[in-house]
Amino acid sequence: MAAVRDWAEDNRGALTVAAVGTGLGAALWLYRRSGYQKKPSSFELTGGAVDASKVKDTVKAYYGEYNTLERGEGAVMKESQKVADLVDKFYSLVTDLYEWGWGQSFHFSRKLPKRDWVASEVAHEAWAAATIRLGPGKTALDVGCGVGGPMRTVAAVSGGNVVGITINEYQVQRATYHNEKHGLSSQCKAVRGNFLDMPFEAETFDAAYAMEATCHAPTLEQVYSEVYRVLKPGAIFMTYEWVTTPQYDPANREHVAIVDEIIIGNGLPRANSWREAEQAGKSVGFKLLDSRDVAQASPGATKPWYMRLGGNVPLFRWIGSVNGAIVNVMEFLRIAPRGLGEVHKMLFDTGVSLMEGGIEGIFTPMHMLVFQKPEAGEQPAEKAAAASTAAPAAAAPAKSSGGGKKGKGKH
Repeated sequence: MAAVRDWAEDNRGALTVAAVGTGLGAALWLYRRSGYQKKPSSFELTGGAVDASKVKDTVKAYYGEYNTLERGEGAVMKESQKVADLVDKFYSLVTDLYEWGWGQSFHFSRKLPKRDWVASEVAHEAWAAATIRLGPGKTALDVGCGVGGPMRTVAAVSGGNVVGITINEYQVQRATYHNEKHGLSSQCKAVRGNFLDMPFEAETFDAAYAMEATCHAPTLEQVYSEVYRVLKPGAIFMTYEWVTTPQYDPANREHVAIVDEIIIGNGLPRANSWREAEQAGKSVGFKLLDSRDVAQASPGATKPWYMRLGGNVPLFRWIGSVNGAIVNVMEFLRIAPRGLGEVHKMLFDTGVSLMEGGIEGIFTPMHMLVFQKPEAGEQPAEKAAAASTAAPAAAAPAKSSGGGKKGKGKH
């Protein structure tokens, strides 16, 4: 029995996603009106903010935003100015499925020793609260808050306030609902907006964090510069980034195919490397305090993040095919909107690629970057670096036409 329990826990992600559309939905449906709905039942899965009659067309339009659907060719969005609309469409299509099969925290974590996945995810979020030094009387910004799972943890453990921003109105509604039911509406607030052009005054927030969300920006420089603008001097910004690792080889077609699936299946404009993420923060003025792949911490004691999906690719594929057939039947019976089966397939295919990326070591969803906005009067990071580089060269004596001593070269 212990072995069965361990297997079920390790494959919880695959099994819960697989339960969408099955007879378990009937049991959930019986209590869906009884009070707090932590997640929609199988009979209530929708296209979020997308009208049920338009889900299929929205899926088609979503796929049409990419330069190629041929995995291995290097997928990117065709028009960067349409990224916000693409991401809005994506989360309108998948939010119900995410909540049902995953939970209220749309991110990964390692599985800590003697802890289940939920407790491990909470620890992952609480670490952010500690890192950004949030406390009573302070307000943090959640950049890309989803339905607010991390927001509620960060506020509850720190005693501080959190304002979250998401491009998707349906997620604002879900986050507001959950905040009220958890008794945190006085500390947590979700607003709709584009994190590339946030509706906040400069120097508003005491801290900021992002949980696997800024990967949706056309470039990291764009979203980081907005975070920089709305933070007070000296404030900390911590982000968990979806990036390729040093093991990723852009000349390896199999590597590119895996990353392409991750891009297309998660509404990403492109893939960033860990080094590009570091440089993006520094280029907008942040000081880089820490940079590391949290997935690599304590490997002998923790289980990898991709085990949340089961870690067994053949089993996951089989579950996906069976469950896909069930969702298609739900479409036929008009229990689910037309097109939801395609969304389901997209998410399962992406789950396979995420596992493959993790197993191959070419992708991580949790490269942690800790940035700090310089204190008032202190030079931004890039300018300070440029000044320190230029100063010795400026002080070097000019080279004479005679046989005098040579000046120092540029650093």
